[in-house]
Amino acid sequence: MGALQPWHWLIVIIAFILLFGAKKLPDAARSLGRSMRIFKSELKELQSDSQPSATTPPPAAPATPVDAERVDTPADSQQQHSDPRPA
Repeated sequence: MGALQPWHWLIVIIAFILLFGAKKLPDAARSLGRSMRIFKSELKELQSDSQPSATTPPPAAPATPVDAERVDTPADSQQQHSDPRPA
């Protein structure tokens, strides 16, 4: 009594055709198939991202800060600076 008989499936199929129309059912099945493929590929990508692969190099060590080297101009060179414009 719990299992669906073939005539039950026939009634369900006829109800779907009457509700959605014969033209829209193949389009709906096609879009459902595309959605399932996209969903499966995203799941595979998530699983591969969570598992580190053997070819992936280990993360690099954080960079150490470097002190900037600043070169001051001597005071003598500032005083000897001449104006190239004629007076």
